[in-house]
Amino acid sequence: MSTEPSLQDEAARAGWLYYVAGMTQDQIAAELGVSRQRAQRLVSRAMAEGLIQIRLVHRIGACLDLERALTERYRLTRCRVAPGLGPGGDPARAIATAAAAELERVLRIDTPQVIAFGTGRALRAMAEQLTRTDPGQHRIVSLLGNIAPDGSATLYDVISRIAEKLNATYYPMPVPVISDTPEEREFFMHLRPVRTVFNLARQADITFVGVGQMGPDAPLALDGFVTPDALRELQELGAAGEICSWVYDAQGRYIDTPRNALVGGVRVEPGQSKPVIAVAAGSAKVMAIRAALTGRIVNGLVTDEPTATALLAAS
Repeated sequence: MSTEPSLQDEAARAGWLYYVAGMTQDQIAAELGVSRQRAQRLVSRAMAEGLIQIRLVHRIGACLDLERALTERYRLTRCRVAPGLGPGGDPARAIATAAAAELERVLRIDTPQVIAFGTGRALRAMAEQLTRTDPGQHRIVSLLGNIAPDGSATLYDVISRIAEKLNATYYPMPVPVISDTPEEREFFMHLRPVRTVFNLARQADITFVGVGQMGPDAPLALDGFVTPDALRELQELGAAGEICSWVYDAQGRYIDTPRNALVGGVRVEPGQSKPVIAVAAGSAKVMAIRAALTGRIVNGLVTDEPTATALLAAS
């Protein structure tokens, strides 16, 4: 018995015809029996929902040169530089496939790994580009709480999407991102399930984190984790960036402030020998990324050409 194709079915078919078969939108419209406008919308939907994934398999020479220069300048363990998308392009989208490829490399390691994740738009974009694969014996764990100030799940949760793609068991950090008081945080962090996840995250063999800027467009402020007054106070203390909501200065040193003491989760400690890979790009994030690299909070990087060039320029 035949069934009507779903909207996703139509979008996937349109995306396939456009990106793989090389058809024009007029040809797709004729093939599917729809208007040109609907064909265009279906193709856009296919890409937006990750139904069709395009990957660059040739490593561009300029990107390789930037990778070598960044590795030497910041003593990196891993570095991937993706081509930029030009003015107005989304940097998170530019680096998503390169970041996914880096994660897939880790998943191919034979020995069981504990893989820890921060949160944010860039990591979420990475998760969307991840190819469905067997996770083997690897365990994936969150570094940060997953409860927003209003009690909802955080918008840019990462490990649930990765676990869905991999059909894998995962370990979320079931606490608020920011507690209201030190006593509240202490209570949560002493719960047995939370201690289990916390200890697992601290044992991570490899870590992927996003990097947040601390300017007017700071993700912490946009997502409601700090008030405008609190953001100004952090800026006055020299805040340059944040990783997993822990705020640090231009030298990559965590700022000694009561607000940092309320973060629910594991702080990524500087100077680790195991890979800690930042997935981040964009002109707004250059200061934050440079500070994290300078302070050795991270020792690996996935970014794009414009950001890489800015990071290599004189500070």
